[in-house]
Amino acid sequence: MKFDAPATTNPIDQLKLVGKPLNRIDGPFKTTGTAPYAYEHHELPDTAYGVVVGAGIAKGRIASMDTRAASAAPGVLAVVTARNAGKLGKGKMNTAKLLGGPQVDHYHQAVALVVAQTFEQARAAAELVQVRYEATRGTYDLSLAKDGAKPPEPNENTGPVETRVGDFDGAYAAAPVQLDVTYTTPDQSHAMMEPHATLAVWNDDGALTVWTANQMIDWGASDLARTLGLPKDKVRLISTFVGGGFGGKLFVRADAVLAALGARAAKRPVKVALQRPLIANNTTHRPATIQRIRLGAGKDGKLTAVAHESWSGDLPGGSPETAVNQTRLLYAGAHRMTAMKLAVLDLPEGNAMRAPGEAPGMMALEVAMDEMAERLGLDPVAFRILNDTQVDPEKPERPFTQRQLTRCLQLGAERFGWAARQSRPGQQREGRWRIGLGVAAAFRNNLLQTSAARVRLDTKGMLTVDTDMTDIGTGSYTIIAQTAAETLGLPLERVTVRLGDSLLPVSCGSGGQWGAANSTAGVYAACMALRQQVAERLGLDPAQAQFENGQVRVGERSVPLAQASADRELVAEDKIEYPKEFSEKAQQSTFGAHFVEVGVDVASCEIRVRRMLAVCAAGRILNPKTARSQVIGAMTMGVGAALMEDLAVDTRRGFFVHHDLAGYEVPVHADIPHQEVVFLDEVDPMSTPLKAKGVGELGICGVGAAVANAIYNATGVRVRDYPVTLDKLLKGMPSAA
Repeated sequence: MKFDAPATTNPIDQLKLVGKPLNRIDGPFKTTGTAPYAYEHHELPDTAYGVVVGAGIAKGRIASMDTRAASAAPGVLAVVTARNAGKLGKGKMNTAKLLGGPQVDHYHQAVALVVAQTFEQARAAAELVQVRYEATRGTYDLSLAKDGAKPPEPNENTGPVETRVGDFDGAYAAAPVQLDVTYTTPDQSHAMMEPHATLAVWNDDGALTVWTANQMIDWGASDLARTLGLPKDKVRLISTFVGGGFGGKLFVRADAVLAALGARAAKRPVKVALQRPLIANNTTHRPATIQRIRLGAGKDGKLTAVAHESWSGDLPGGSPETAVNQTRLLYAGAHRMTAMKLAVLDLPEGNAMRAPGEAPGMMALEVAMDEMAERLGLDPVAFRILNDTQVDPEKPERPFTQRQLTRCLQLGAERFGWAARQSRPGQQREGRWRIGLGVAAAFRNNLLQTSAARVRLDTKGMLTVDTDMTDIGTGSYTIIAQTAAETLGLPLERVTVRLGDSLLPVSCGSGGQWGAANSTAGVYAACMALRQQVAERLGLDPAQAQFENGQVRVGERSVPLAQASADRELVAEDKIEYPKEFSEKAQQSTFGAHFVEVGVDVASCEIRVRRMLAVCAAGRILNPKTARSQVIGAMTMGVGAALMEDLAVDTRRGFFVHHDLAGYEVPVHADIPHQEVVFLDEVDPMSTPLKAKGVGELGICGVGAAVANAIYNATGVRVRDYPVTLDKLLKGMPSAA
């Protein structure tokens, strides 16, 4: 199905199931412990266990490796290294090799796998692997590497690395009110609950099956085949449940490759789970940024000049953190400039983390907007509304399909009690706490991806939906079932959804906030093809047929849907495709507003988030309950980014010091107050047939800035170096008296 015209009235608009806050159909499996995650498949006999040995240097080479003691240890079946693994390629989505040696590209790069009959035996034997390294000098500090950074090679993910519209330099110089500030955000870890884990087994025909924690099945199968030198049809990748990913499981990682190599060497199934201390340095992370923002405005508060420059780092061949991209679209201003530069750092691979680009970019931009509002003497909400736009600021002839930023800000301000905010910082106090309110806009683009599905109506009238879409805790099983049931007029209990298997039709996968809207659109396309078959089998006019309550009706004639497949099942497969000439006619984005109240202790500078509100405009909300869960989870991550998350770098030895959940702090229940989420009643006919968009990443965009702005309102201390920790507040705090 080509989506090449705005969606009109269709079966989804009945909203009998779609749009309802239904419980997740996978909930009972999760709560009873019967949902099988990758490491929890126990059906294969003689499964062995692998433990990864990570490199002890950040850059250099392995001079020698002695595995004799490990190989002779009790229960050991194999020790895999680059010397005996055979020729390995590198996945298209990987920056560094997943098995190092003799060259070492980064700290904790996998250099060996010890396979044994039990996990305990493998862990003990891994300690016996003796590696002697020859370390070479590396670059680990972004601030020192900044001056040597260069514009990266543009690709489809980065967009243009530099943009210019009008005459920014001239307009900025002429602006009566100017702002020129620099912000920094640190490296951050995904810190998902489920570690990267894989079970691998080789079949007699040389085919490989892996159960692995992965967000993008087709990408994963392709890259695993490429790495191992196999035809893609010889790799089956299964990921039916994923315990969190946030971008950290978009790509094949060392656990999958090493489990496959270990299984081949041991000639039996092998399980590998990355040890928690390895995950921070072995897998990907969100790169640190240095961001300079310059804003120029007239005394009326309207922006005339907007510039955003960002510096980040990665291994050779890597990509930048695209922290400037939202600035190209969020606010009006005739004269504009953005630029990204990339430094080569010898740290572990930087890559996508929830809302890559916008999450750290808006932590800077939305604080800068508050700083500019203060210079202008304007309320921060009013300043943002004043500079709203309904067209692409770089291409004014190109409108937004839907843009309700102003409504989000207005409704949020009303519900949050923004009118009571003290405009002068440090004026509101409750006992030992200084109280402040903060706001930030939320923005994330709506990305369209081809997505396919297959639907089968069996002889009992039960519908099965097959697609390789994943559920990473987001509710994919539920919204896909809602979509299929709505389209075919079936009760939800007559729909079975099968996900996460590379043998199934290729979906969009889970990432980039595109999963819900695109995967359901692919399911809708397949269901519409099945409706055609059903109507024809029943001798009804497909154009007139109404599917509801398990019946197919045309006029006064009504026939049970199950009758169409009583003799033999019906199968239909289709995909949703978005021709560029239509989808790019207008800009598709999602918008929102975040409001936060904080308390800051007058003596210790302890920060407590007291209230949070998000107002979101993101097309049709397919399931308000699962969507709310996504937004509050994202808001929680935003609090972490603002107040505590920091992969501190040892700049002498080139590794992230905070390599576990004891050192790398993330918010816990006690850190998070009541969170309110409001969804505007919005549909976007230009997006998908369901008129839906994504919302899972919009919820994090701007939260960090809203927290930082609230802290400033409470204390009068402006911190531009994230995270905002008490030591950065202490020296500037007003008297505690």
